Amino acid sequence: MLPSLCTFLSAAAVLTATVHALPQDGSGFGSSIYSTTSSFAVASASSTASAAASTSTGACNNSPDLCGRTYNNVTHMGAHDAAFLRDESTSNSIAGNQYYNATVALDTGLRLLQAQVHDLNGVIELCHTSCSLLDAGPLEAWLGDIKSWMDDNPNEVVTLLIVNSDSKDVAEFGSVFSSSGIDTYGYTPSGSGWPTLQEMITANTRLVTFVASISANTEYPYLLNEFDHVFETAYDVTSLSGFNCTLDRPSSQASAGAAVAAGLLPLMNHFKYDLLAASIEVPDADNIGTTNSPLTSTAGNLGLHAQTCGDEWGTKPTFVLVDFFNEGPAVATADNMNGIEAVGRSTIADTTVAVATSAAATPPPRSSGMGTGALVAFLVATLVLV
Repeated sequence: MLPSLCTFLSAAAVLTATVHALPQDGSGFGSSIYSTTSSFAVASASSTASAAASTSTGACNNSPDLCGRTYNNVTHMGAHDAAFLRDESTSNSIAGNQYYNATVALDTGLRLLQAQVHDLNGVIELCHTSCSLLDAGPLEAWLGDIKSWMDDNPNEVVTLLIVNSDSKDVAEFGSVFSSSGIDTYGYTPSGSGWPTLQEMITANTRLVTFVASISANTEYPYLLNEFDHVFETAYDVTSLSGFNCTLDRPSSQASAGAAVAAGLLPLMNHFKYDLLAASIEVPDADNIGTTNSPLTSTAGNLGLHAQTCGDEWGTKPTFVLVDFFNEGPAVATADNMNGIEAVGRSTIADTTVAVATSAAATPPPRSSGMGTGALVAFLVATLVLV
């Protein structure tokens, strides 16, 4: 028996929304593959000299050279929709943006994690567009896992970007951060510029949290309204030639140049979607070898996009978000922008062995992308659209 028309319409409503985090606007490998003609192929000489003056005897964010650099003078590679997996735990959902979970991302060198939250019966839940589409559990549990990782890695500065889809109050986020224990690492801006990574590590205020969007609250000063500090490029890209460096948000800034001049930190979105039908978009895994490549030779390359934006803005991207971060690997582009050779990282192979029983199992072949449930939902949506 066919489901009722209401069921059909409900499924269509879920899938005809684009299957990615909807932002809230408050208004190859190797160490030197960038073209030598780019001013921002690697870290500037002045920033490298500053790093050399660091008193740190260890590595900060996988490199001793980063300890003496200010937070805003480091490119932080990030996992877009880090909580939403395409693996056995989600029946290989085509809505998933990553093959591996957040702590695997951290183990392999990423230091920025982005996720989208919704209200689910009063709980702040990690849900992808809709909790009926892809539910990754409570935010509190996810934060607890990240907190445990930070406990075990005391020389690392981590950044979170949370999309506040249902406009939850800052106090609700504060309660969740406190319950998870991760608030103990929260960094509060001093108003006198960003500190060095080593200063943040020494003070043990190693977690920078942006929320899009919240109203600032002195009771939770470590929860920062994203668009008071960050600007972003376009996030809804459906062609390899579609990546650009134009300001997309916030609307309070006239241009990327104006945002840089105002002291906002540049976030470069670099992930592509497949357009399946009408407005149904899913993360593009088929072209990920091109999309996440650190090379600068082909339209759609992560390396080329980062180089282009650095040249246009006069400063390298502070943050970069990618899908399927292990491909490329994406972190190689951040290493190139930072001009470092990383130390102390795990490889995907190493980490997979350690978490073989977790949700971060070996990713499926790219051709298997659409799980049975997603396929049924897609066909239902197609029927309604027709």
